This record gives sequence, structure tokens and C-alpha cells, in this order.
Amino acid sequence: MSFSLMIHGGAGTRSETVPENIVIASLNAVLAHGRTILEKGGSAFDAVTECVRLLEDDPIYNAGRGAIANANGDYELDAAVMNGATLEAGAVACVRNIKNPVLLARQVMEKTKHVMLAGPGAEEFARTLNTEFVTPGYFQEAAPKIKRESHGTVGAVAKDMQGNLAAATSTGGWSAKMPGRIGDAPLIGSGTYADNAGCAVSCTGHGELFIRAN
Repeated sequence: MSFSLMIHGGAGTRSETVPENIVIASLNAVLAHGRTILEKGGSAFDAVTECVRLLEDDPIYNAGRGAIANANGDYELDAAVMNGATLEAGAVACVRNIKNPVLLARQVMEKTKHVMLAGPGAEEFARTLNTEFVTPGYFQEAAPKIKRESHGTVGAVAKDMQGNLAAATSTGGWSAKMPGRIGDAPLIGSGTYADNAGCAVSCTGHGELFIRAN
């Protein structure tokens, strides 16, 4: 019995303010955490969710705390999860002041009849749960502006010891994007997808191109 786990910290180029060794150390720490879950027989779905949660908490990535501001200086976050064993999925888009959008995406999957919630509706749903909210300062103080403009979307894919696949993705989107812009990351079948009959995917790059080509 074996398992597989892959994560990514985005396709964006990084400035010299984030040395490569720091990025590699961060990714290795997240991989180690996910590996522990899978080694103990945990699910691929739990592993990818937890890996992306940790990546969201690290300000060197454009997701969660390290999110890039839109053209109005606001932080609108997107995330998605998908369980390849059941084809269940959950996503949130354009949410503000949510510490871990990937966890809210999972709640959408597990506690609603829907796949995606966006904006104020998603935030209202979050308030009915034990969701951790933060102030805009949480994002603003996370890292210097130069760092924010030089990193990308995060994600994880995994196969557990039962052969089940899962995927999760989280992003702050483009730097200075138009308010309300939604990229590929929260779109099931575009930036995030998992199906035991096929594969698990978490994309990073030019979201509009992925959406057009999906």
C-alpha cells in the first residue's frame, strides 16, 4: 500500500526578498505534515486540505495571509476542494477577511447542497460556523508589497492508501485585479479537479487561459 502527495507554491516569479531556501524549507515542512496524515492511513482529502491550510498561513505565497490586493486595495480570496472518491466539491470566491478560505470551501461541500458560494453570501455562511475571521491588517502586515507581487496560487493533490484522490487550491488572484474577478482556482473542472477514475489537478498560472481551455 502506498500514497502520493504533491504541492505547489505557485508559478509566479519570486523577488530576492524571498530566498529560494526559505521557499523550499516551507514546502518541505508542508509536505512532511501531509505525509504524516497519509502514513497514518488518513484520507487524501484531509491531506490536501491541511496542506493548503498551512500554505495559506505562510505569507510567502499568494493565498490566505500572503494574498495580493485587488485594484481597490482589498483582499478577495478564492479556494476549492474536491474529493475524487465521491466527486463532491466545495468552493468559495471573492471572500474577504476569511483566514483560511480552503476550510470554508470544505464546509460548503460538507454542510450545504451547493458547490460554490461567493462574496457576502459565502461570508454570511461562514458566520454561521466556527470560521476564523481576520481584519484587513492581517493581510496588509503579512509581507512587504514587493513580496506580494512576486508569488502565486497554492495547491495540493494526493492519493491515499485506499487509492482515493483529492485536490485543493487557494489563491488571492492577480495583483491589482478588478474587484470581483474570479480565476480558475475555485472553478471545479478548471483550476481544481479530482476523480478516482482519472487524476487529481491543482493549477497555477494564468487563470483566464485555463478557464478558456478547460
